[in-house]
Amino acid sequence: MSSWNGNEDAAVFELDEERYGILTVDFITPVVDDPFTWGQVAAANSLSDVFAMGGRPIVALNVVCFPTKYLELDVLKDILAGGFERVKTSGAFLVGGHSVQDDEPKYGLVVYGEVRKSQLWRTTGAIPGDKLIITKPIGTGIAVTAIKADMIDDERTRTEATESMRKLNILGLSDELHASVHAATDVTGFGLSGHLSDMLSDDIDCNVFLRDIPSITGVKELADMGLVPEGAYRNQAAYEKFADFEGDFARSDVDMLYDAQTSGGLLLAVEPESSEALLNHVRQKGFERAEIIGEFRRGTKRIKIV
Repeated sequence: MSSWNGNEDAAVFELDEERYGILTVDFITPVVDDPFTWGQVAAANSLSDVFAMGGRPIVALNVVCFPTKYLELDVLKDILAGGFERVKTSGAFLVGGHSVQDDEPKYGLVVYGEVRKSQLWRTTGAIPGDKLIITKPIGTGIAVTAIKADMIDDERTRTEATESMRKLNILGLSDELHASVHAATDVTGFGLSGHLSDMLSDDIDCNVFLRDIPSITGVKELADMGLVPEGAYRNQAAYEKFADFEGDFARSDVDMLYDAQTSGGLLLAVEPESSEALLNHVRQKGFERAEIIGEFRRGTKRIKIV
């Protein structure tokens, strides 16, 4: 598959005339205090790459780094139980894994999935006129930074961020709606701007409507306080070259676009005739904050924030 752009969400290989195999690995450090919930978040984050390519996960392996000198094994049991719950809910099987001693806990999964060739989503493929849909609110990087600093006053921020991160990116689309998606990716460590830039080709722009981007309650206020993760500034340095800001924007609005996400939602380039139907469908599937946030146009690989 040498013609691919190299920015796909997972490794893809041909199985037979009808199917592709999908293989991915991801693991993270703790983002919440509760071990079981962190296991859920880490597993959802790892499984997401398969969903982002239109596939279904089939089998998973644990990847564990754990400081047995500092933490009780009951903590590890809770982490693994949370991961198992998310894998089982996804419809896949958890069949083992590997663990090592480390000074900092880390957890994630190796995931194998499959997709019919006719249903594979790639990061590129958007065409002029396609609508850009995001399925989850952004701001988890800022929220996690505030959680770690114990500086959250509004408990809705903690609750919304946690529920968003642990939610699996299962959309349950009909074949017709699935086919209306011309490109897709998930929003994780490179932030909204970074992952959206991967969806652009040399002759495609995307107009992004800032006012329509959903965000977790309270995160803009936290950004105004300076609770922005270092990863957001790295993302800005890497991806601001793709962005044109048409108007004056608050610093927190800019920070949100580059905020590094954990287990974020999907970005979908959807044919305009099907965009409202797909949006209503995913909202009914539990992605209540999903929104149409942009439109793809002919251009020169630019993100235009309007």
